[in-house]
Amino acid sequence: MLLAWIIYAALGLVAGVLAGLLGVGGGIVIVPMLSIAFELQGLPSHYIQHMALGTSLGTIMFTSISSFRAHHKHGAVNWSVVRRVTLGILVGTLAGSWLAAQLSTRFLKGFFAVFLFYVATQMLLNFKPKASRHLPGMAGMSGVGGVIGVVSSLVGIGGGTLSVPFMVWCNMTMHNAVGTSAAIGFPIAVAGAAGYLINGLKVSADLPSMSLGFLYIPALVGIAATSILTAPLGASIAHKLPVAKLKRAFAVLLYVMGARMVWTLF
Repeated sequence: MLLAWIIYAALGLVAGVLAGLLGVGGGIVIVPMLSIAFELQGLPSHYIQHMALGTSLGTIMFTSISSFRAHHKHGAVNWSVVRRVTLGILVGTLAGSWLAAQLSTRFLKGFFAVFLFYVATQMLLNFKPKASRHLPGMAGMSGVGGVIGVVSSLVGIGGGTLSVPFMVWCNMTMHNAVGTSAAIGFPIAVAGAAGYLINGLKVSADLPSMSLGFLYIPALVGIAATSILTAPLGASIAHKLPVAKLKRAFAVLLYVMGARMVWTLF
């Protein structure tokens, strides 16, 4: 068990640095690595992906707080947008976690692999949508929040890979879009973690002893504790290294992780 704690702490260190360095959500790294770690530990194979997703969202609850507080200090969070999108986010994320509980680990792995390929391609091409419209009203923002919430819940992320391009497309500066996305990540993580916890309790007899629903507590604590410490370090390093080249290298790594997930489906 001690070895498992060390692995989770190390995973948190890596995820925190990459999140700060490359501007990607920690979930993109945490979910596939947790999936591998859970397989090696011999956790129930039919719930491995559910536990990886739920645990990832649980860790994002903690990391998103430090992230959006830092952005808020720099005046980069548009709280009006956060308020308008939160209702849709909560409904969509809860619906997504319920849907995930009905789906097989095989389907969830395949869906996550496709999402990895999308993120990797976006990073490789350095795609940034042109600002061509303004943010919609309350109803439109709730609808967008619902979509972001469902997808984020199904892939265990804070939603930045979806919300940032949308806000930039709606004429928000990249600086404010990233800061606002960090704040949006908190309700996604809270609702998602709660949803995976509640839906996991229905099958708790089939889950490991140290799990709370689909949240695996040793992994959650180990990752959250260390990733909070290293995310600021990654952001600091970003100013000293060729981030564009690092993003391309990381995109290749995402392709490899996605390909491995697809391979395990057959």
